[in-house]
Amino acid sequence: MLDTALLWDWASFAMRWFHIITVIAWIGSSFYFIALDLGLRKAPDLPPGAAGEEWQVHGGGFYHIQKYLVAPERMPEHLIWFKWESYATWLSGAAMLMMVYWYRADIFLIDPLKLDLAPWQAMAISAASLTIGWLIYDRACKSKLGHYPAAFMALLLLALTAMAWGYNHVFTDRATFLHLGAYTATIMTANVFFVIIPNQKIVVADLKAGRTPDPEFGRIAKLRSTHNNYLTLPVIFFMLSNHYPLAFSGEWNWVIATLVFLMGITIRHWFNSRHAGKGSPYWTIPATLVLFAACVWLSTQRDVVAEETAALTTRGERYAMAEGFEEAADLVSAHCSMCHTAEPAWEGFATAPRGLLLDTPEAVANHAEEIYIFAGLTDAMPPGSANFMEPEDRAAIRDWFRAAEEGRLAQN
Repeated sequence: MLDTALLWDWASFAMRWFHIITVIAWIGSSFYFIALDLGLRKAPDLPPGAAGEEWQVHGGGFYHIQKYLVAPERMPEHLIWFKWESYATWLSGAAMLMMVYWYRADIFLIDPLKLDLAPWQAMAISAASLTIGWLIYDRACKSKLGHYPAAFMALLLLALTAMAWGYNHVFTDRATFLHLGAYTATIMTANVFFVIIPNQKIVVADLKAGRTPDPEFGRIAKLRSTHNNYLTLPVIFFMLSNHYPLAFSGEWNWVIATLVFLMGITIRHWFNSRHAGKGSPYWTIPATLVLFAACVWLSTQRDVVAEETAALTTRGERYAMAEGFEEAADLVSAHCSMCHTAEPAWEGFATAPRGLLLDTPEAVANHAEEIYIFAGLTDAMPPGSANFMEPEDRAAIRDWFRAAEEGRLAQN
């Protein structure tokens, strides 16, 4: 029988896959156009208004590309707009945020030791932070500071650091990095939706009406596009980070996040300089390695504190009261807690996989759905040579979880 947990897990997987597809499409086109823009060359036979051209070879053929700083003399009959990749990326990412972090806010979003919030409060802060962050950024871009790109990027880095510190004092460590990625991606997509595309539409409208487009619209769009270019790599890092607790978990994770933004700048500067024909800035390689080494070192700076037993969540109470809980908790303790604990005993694990702790009965009840999927429905956990679970053990976990679900349905 298909149950809710199974369907929800497949739905999350499908949405994550769709999100990755759109990310590839958006970032691929973004990187291509930045490289194309930087690689343009002057030529004596360029048409009026053209800033440069580039010849490329790919797929067995040659491409001759010319760029107009403002617009050509007349509207071309066939014009391709690059916008839906960005919109689909943000929408699918927002869906993932809701499906994983809002749906299980009690586990993945709220950390009572930082700020004891009700789920609706945590979700409201999550949504509001993304909106307010964009409004502040947009206002700064429209100020005089927007005419000084280097100064603006320095201010943006400070703002991102402040957001990292703030998120770390509100949400779980894992949600902190996820929200930093969502906050940055919101700025990038909003740049496309509210600035870049509208400015391009104004230029197109002027061409159709026979007016000379204002070059200021192009300058503004180029500024926002440059910001997006430097923010892309940190967003990818934050997307991947939820699989690596050493990156997101710890009191210095907000500093690690700042260093990640700096690495995004050094890496993109290498590529941008080469594409622009300005040589290879080799200093960016050791600089990036030093920044990464600093991240590794910071991940080891953890205060040893007395471990507190995680309290049962409202959802967890249902599973703790279900028939078969004690047997399931004993099975998890015997087969999973050697790795899923604050100090893993299994060789090769520096931290608990995915940051998931299962070393107390309360934690087992709180994470019942994950245990059901990974150790009940599938043989994914424990993995490899650590797997000593018998089929009847997995059956006991399934029976316990389903008993809790049947009890919930009976109450409703």
